[in-house]
Amino acid sequence: MSTLAALIFDCDGVLVDTERDGHRVAFNRAFAEEGVAAQWSVERYAELLSVAGGKERMIRHFDETGWPVAAAEREALIKALHKCKTDLFMELIEAGSLPLRPGIARLVDEAIAADLRLAVCSTSNERAVTALVKVMLGDDRARHISIFAGDVVAAKKPDPAIYNLAARTLALDPACCVVVEDSHIGLTAAKAAGMRCIVTRSAFTADEDFRLADIVVPDLDVGIGLAQCRALVARNA
Repeated sequence: MSTLAALIFDCDGVLVDTERDGHRVAFNRAFAEEGVAAQWSVERYAELLSVAGGKERMIRHFDETGWPVAAAEREALIKALHKCKTDLFMELIEAGSLPLRPGIARLVDEAIAADLRLAVCSTSNERAVTALVKVMLGDDRARHISIFAGDVVAAKKPDPAIYNLAARTLALDPACCVVVEDSHIGLTAAKAAGMRCIVTRSAFTADEDFRLADIVVPDLDVGIGLAQCRALVARNA
């Protein structure tokens, strides 16, 4: 029988509900600072979340609404905007204004006590993800957590590449891993990697299609602990 070996978390929307009041705000401030005539409403940002990755969301937005620069300058613009946005997002993290979602600290503590592997797999910038983990979870927890983020893989979610990388790097059997995600694209990536997946609905993803999920909950404080994670792995062995 397979046994639980690792818990793997997405970052945005799972550890912290960052999208609406974190990333979106930072993008809008970056547009203003770089002199780009763009402003993402809550509704527009919700549309763009169907694409994984901040650079990719900007590219989609400008493809649909028109680019503010010539084709030869587009790559440089995206890089400059993303760097500025990351710096601004870091300021929000360091201010401690983005609290952990319910149940995250408890489940991480349970996993550490049980000597399970822990990882965060995110399409967000590695610097921002690392800072969020350290600031919001604290250094004592963060030293137990491996981080796979940003452009560490060529294909982003819903491609399973980042989860495959985590399994290879940590020498894990995917069937013994439980992923916590909040989006349809993240769920698709986790299942394509052969992992079990618990979905915690977030502000932007409540109405997405989660039929592939093993469990769907509003947050991890609704009866989700290591016992439930172990049962998922054993049931699907």
